[in-house]
Amino acid sequence: MPKEYVLREGPQFTLVSPSFKDGDVIPRRHTCDGDDVSPRLEWEGQPPNARSFALIMYDPDAPMGTFIHWVIYNIPASVRSIPEGVQKEAESLPGLGSQGVNDFGYLGYGGPCPPRGHGPHRYYFALHALSVDSLSVRRPATAAKVLDAMRGKVVGYAVLMGRYQRS
Repeated sequence: MPKEYVLREGPQFTLVSPSFKDGDVIPRRHTCDGDDVSPRLEWEGQPPNARSFALIMYDPDAPMGTFIHWVIYNIPASVRSIPEGVQKEAESLPGLGSQGVNDFGYLGYGGPCPPRGHGPHRYYFALHALSVDSLSVRRPATAAKVLDAMRGKVVGYAVLMGRYQRS
């Protein structure tokens, strides 16, 4: 069974993208077949006691097990969106928090890029509202380290899922 990177604790709030609706195909622009730029993400309805956020994007349908595409943590509580095209290879994002390493082996966003002919893959953007201002994560930060640091600190969550396949 693929590993999930969503801690479903506290109330669920809303995470959307102007690029695609929940359950729809992620536009080519945000994939390895296009410009490979991160989509804009926006959220609302988060718990009032949220002091920071953390985002993990993952593909549970990857042939070798769950594949991590993006990790951002220590997102300030005042932030309500992540812009399109977040800088890659940057650990620190002024005003946005810190990025971790994806399973491609670099910092930042790595768009959907499933094996050709493997069928449709699901890509989950899991945003967690946290009860702390920041997580203490040993660097280089990975999704597993961030997930472990979040345990017991999640006060709400939001999930957006997109699909992509390559023929």
